[in-house]
Amino acid sequence: MRALTYHGSHDVRVDNVPDPVIQAPDDIILRVTATAICGSDLHLYRGKIPQVKHGDVFGHEFMGIVEEVGSAVTAVRKGDRVIVPFVIACGSCFFCDMNLHAACETTNDGRGAILNKKQIPSGAALFGYSHLYGGMPGGQAELVRVPKANAGPFKIPDELDDERVLFLTDILPTGYQAVINGGVKEGSSVAIYGAGPVGLMAAACARMLGARQIFMVDNQPYRLEYARATYGVVPINFDKVDDPAEAIIEQTEGHRGVDAAIDAVGFEAKGSATETLLTQLKLEGSSGKALRQCIAAVRRGGTVSVPGVYAGFIHGFLFGDAFDKGLTFKMGQTHVHGLLPDLLERIQSGVLQPEVIISHRMNLSDAAEGYRLFDKQEDDCRKVILRP
Repeated sequence: MRALTYHGSHDVRVDNVPDPVIQAPDDIILRVTATAICGSDLHLYRGKIPQVKHGDVFGHEFMGIVEEVGSAVTAVRKGDRVIVPFVIACGSCFFCDMNLHAACETTNDGRGAILNKKQIPSGAALFGYSHLYGGMPGGQAELVRVPKANAGPFKIPDELDDERVLFLTDILPTGYQAVINGGVKEGSSVAIYGAGPVGLMAAACARMLGARQIFMVDNQPYRLEYARATYGVVPINFDKVDDPAEAIIEQTEGHRGVDAAIDAVGFEAKGSATETLLTQLKLEGSSGKALRQCIAAVRRGGTVSVPGVYAGFIHGFLFGDAFDKGLTFKMGQTHVHGLLPDLLERIQSGVLQPEVIISHRMNLSDAAEGYRLFDKQEDDCRKVILRP
């Protein structure tokens, strides 16, 4: 089969690789009908995530038709059309029973990303996301093996085409969890740092939940203008505004700041020259620029929600500021499974239209060019989907 494989930093290729086979009784083999390049795939593409090996197959946003089922699979059958959460969860462990599927303690035999790990088991395996997270081949391919098929694949009504539901695999529930974690509700004010796919989904969900005021911070004018026109955000370009948090606070009632700030950027945020040097010297794992901005922009008693990926440690965390303001932090990988029924219903009713952010539709054979466009932010690229 054809699959998108890793050959080094900024070097991905569509190669012929062996077809996947059933390895456990609760596996299925899925024939992929649509897949997408995620913003977090760019961390892999740029060589920023450890334990990515040559030949690894990327892709954690995918859907398709069940091609083959293991002997113990009862939840789906051959021919079913399903989306697959990017988190691989067993559905029955301590954490899955609490709907904390990203913390599933049975699916990842990798180390995970925690530095001070002690005896704590690793969190859930992820499709196509390094051997820290299980080394599972991803779905930017013609076929993919899906483990734990009685807990993961989610059947989709035939009347909904692929583009309408594809983002249920990751970015839509990630944006939704981010605004829920932020306590966003009718009348809320929220600042979203990052106008990439997750940031745009967070804006869509914040608007859906009735947010009164949504600020969005980025340095790409085309993305900011799209977010303004589509979701009614107040755009702030950090290349033109020295201190976005200050600009946000000036526009909030009583100069109190926003109710919630969402960091949809993560560890590759554009920071200071000092941070860039510290990261290159491996003296810190992540840039803290976006996180510091969130802490500054949010009101006392507010919430900082972090869907953006972080690794290791950062300097200048300003924990004292967070303490003085009495802030709540909520973060982590998305517990996709429990969010799917609600989000699917909202898509069916037309309340959510996640597919509108798609800017590029390409064949899987052109995936390397899709990565290049997305990474360089050329041709007003917002979101790339691939069809095998």
